[in-house]
Amino acid sequence: MTIGIIAAMQMELDGLKAAMTDTEIETVSGMEFVRGRIAGKDVVAAVCGIGKVFAAMCAQTLILKYAPDAVINIGVAGAVGPGLRVMEVVVADKVCQHDVDTSAIGDPVGLVSGVNLVYFPADGPLVSGLCAAAEGCGVRYVSGTVASGDQFLHEPVKKLWIHETFGAVAGEMEGGSIGQVCHVNGVPFAVLRCISDGDGGGMEYEAFAPRAAKQSIDVVLRFLNEVKA
Repeated sequence: MTIGIIAAMQMELDGLKAAMTDTEIETVSGMEFVRGRIAGKDVVAAVCGIGKVFAAMCAQTLILKYAPDAVINIGVAGAVGPGLRVMEVVVADKVCQHDVDTSAIGDPVGLVSGVNLVYFPADGPLVSGLCAAAEGCGVRYVSGTVASGDQFLHEPVKKLWIHETFGAVAGEMEGGSIGQVCHVNGVPFAVLRCISDGDGGGMEYEAFAPRAAKQSIDVVLRFLNEVKA
């Protein structure tokens, strides 16, 4: 089994790379792909950069070049739904893109033309495994919709709109496009995010993002140790 792991920022992946053995590094399209092993599984990990375009580039390159059996996107996110607190974990049951909007021609908000979907469902066994890993780490988690868009979400009105429009519990900038790429290529995917900011916006992000990133790494490392090869 080969598992691809994508993070937007270096701090969201450093702890994972430190756990890898037998590593090989290759740079493709300006992105560094690290191949190695964790708990007997082949892993290919990459930092894609922030935003949906970088994320899609990385996911497509990962799939075409390394043929992973599954792709997991890890990192941090902001809470957009009620009840989520900083340092809690979200495992996406589906992802969407809140900034896709062709509603002026009669489409639902968020509909991705070509595949005609608003939501891209995450892989059930991956979701269950990541939830079990979070529980095993003693981390409070929820499973729900993660919405992506090319903006840092800090305005309460925008967050409320995303929550009410898509039923989303968390917002970030990569998972929706990774889900789209994986769906088109027929590759199972999951998105695991630790909440780095809520109502405090940027100030909470600056304070909690490194800790939240580490927590997402801890959960995915437990998952890799528990999942069957």
